[in-house]
Amino acid sequence: MCRLSSRPTFRIFHEETNATDDNPRPLLRYKLHRVHVYSSSLCASLCRTCRALPSDRRLGATYRMKLVKKFRPPVEPRSFGSGLIVGCFLVSMTFVMLSRNDIMNCLPSSSSSSGDAAPVSSTVEEDRRIRLSGRTKQIDASFINPPDGKGEEGIRSSCESNSSDCKTENDTRVLNGPSTSDFNESDGGAPKRKPMCDFSDYRLNICDMEGDIRITGKNLSSVMLVTHTGSRERNESWQIRPYPRKYDHSAMAKVRPLNLTSLRRHQEAPECSVNHTVPGILFSTGGHCGNCFHDFADVLVPLFQTAGPFHGQVQFIITNQQGWWMHKYRPYLTKLSSYDVIDYDNDERVHCFDHVVVGLRAERDLMIDPSRAPRGHSIMDFVKLTRSAYSLARERAWTTGGPPGTKPRLLFIARGGTRRFVNLDEVVGMAREVGYEVVAAEPDFFDVARFAHVVNSCDVMVGVHGAGLTNFLFLPTNAIVIQVVPLGNLDWIATNFYGDPAMGMKLRYLQYDISVEESTLSELYPRDHRVFQDPESIHKEGWLRLGDVYLKQQNVRLNVNRFRPVLEKALQLLHERN
Repeated sequence: MCRLSSRPTFRIFHEETNATDDNPRPLLRYKLHRVHVYSSSLCASLCRTCRALPSDRRLGATYRMKLVKKFRPPVEPRSFGSGLIVGCFLVSMTFVMLSRNDIMNCLPSSSSSSGDAAPVSSTVEEDRRIRLSGRTKQIDASFINPPDGKGEEGIRSSCESNSSDCKTENDTRVLNGPSTSDFNESDGGAPKRKPMCDFSDYRLNICDMEGDIRITGKNLSSVMLVTHTGSRERNESWQIRPYPRKYDHSAMAKVRPLNLTSLRRHQEAPECSVNHTVPGILFSTGGHCGNCFHDFADVLVPLFQTAGPFHGQVQFIITNQQGWWMHKYRPYLTKLSSYDVIDYDNDERVHCFDHVVVGLRAERDLMIDPSRAPRGHSIMDFVKLTRSAYSLARERAWTTGGPPGTKPRLLFIARGGTRRFVNLDEVVGMAREVGYEVVAAEPDFFDVARFAHVVNSCDVMVGVHGAGLTNFLFLPTNAIVIQVVPLGNLDWIATNFYGDPAMGMKLRYLQYDISVEESTLSELYPRDHRVFQDPESIHKEGWLRLGDVYLKQQNVRLNVNRFRPVLEKALQLLHERN
């Protein structure tokens, strides 16, 4: 991300160039050009002053020579003309040195470039570059699991360098400085307050507002903060899409934009229809919601992070609300809030709050960093909330100390579409021979509670890479997740979407990478095809092509003899006391 200084010169060049993070050179050239213009302008001004002097005071070459002849001091003086040139040079160098840090801030940081339905976004490649460059380990899952087919501590408010999200009422320039004005009491202004919005995180924008806040949804789509009388702050406005995947353009296109405005005068604000005594959280269930992975990674886990500290005393205001989604996940919503949800898009009333958070806090998909989370919450706290919401009885997986005659239960996630087990019956028979009680089931799209109880009753879960694996959050602690990874060099996706989160939930994780013979792609392409020999060349064609080949066209025919040791290893882990 190109970070721009709040200095006026950088605001100017950012507006007047078309440079991007991928091609920052125009910014650099223009910055140097601006330095040259300022330096040259100053030199020209000095030269005009020189020419305006009387002829007897101009230090031209002829006059200088005569002066030397008439008067030779003990030390021969330098010419004023030469001094002028040197002075201009020093001024130019001063501007360059003053701007050096700003220019360096615009240089790109070094980085390595490189669903259950068809891929819909190319933003995974951008996110993968971010991960490889060391800025973060987060990877966009929208490519794998669409519904249809550098985080830093503290709050910062500098806008994205290529964004128009931050604007002021009478000034359309992008604001690269604080998004709200701070005043010192000693200056006669209002006391300092923290910036209202934070746009610094690569994954999300969030605004934490305190004061006289008025929300209008159906017609105006605005959130207004009325500042106190006498404030010297300008009326400022921002636009935010309250969904924590801002780099994914396909997701954000399905999220309603909200206008956030700070007003200096109460006369400009609408009258309150409802006054709330608890804080509010305004967020969207648009984007990729409807896909199990994104329901949890983009909304439910971030909502837990954001709302958890309020202990139910918080009001949810939801935009892009879908009735079926609300019904499906009502157990979570009622656990996190003691109040009925406000339908932002259809409510004509003006809702007034003292504290509102617009957007959701999030980090890596299906993971929570306790050091950054309010009150030190972890993903295990979300797992506990899940067990409470769906009344899941089992907290720990099967061990040898269980009731006599019982066997550990193994669940195969049966996919009905792509990446399904072609020979599921054969694999189930082998698993029974190993010593498991076997269940094969497909997740229920609407009845989460029913399938959650099925998963919670099991000790091992096996599934091909895909959103269905998200159901491992219903497993008891120390259960085992086995992810079957299709062909296509998908290891980094498999690990980041499901491997790391599973281990974060205190589950044990095994990964099985299939062979060419176990992929149905061997029935579609010759063995010497680059689909098998050079998967990276398919990656380079883009994410749509990669997804079409390796995720949509591919099913799995497990070699039971090759896969058997994996199930035996899982059984061995269960027998170990934990």
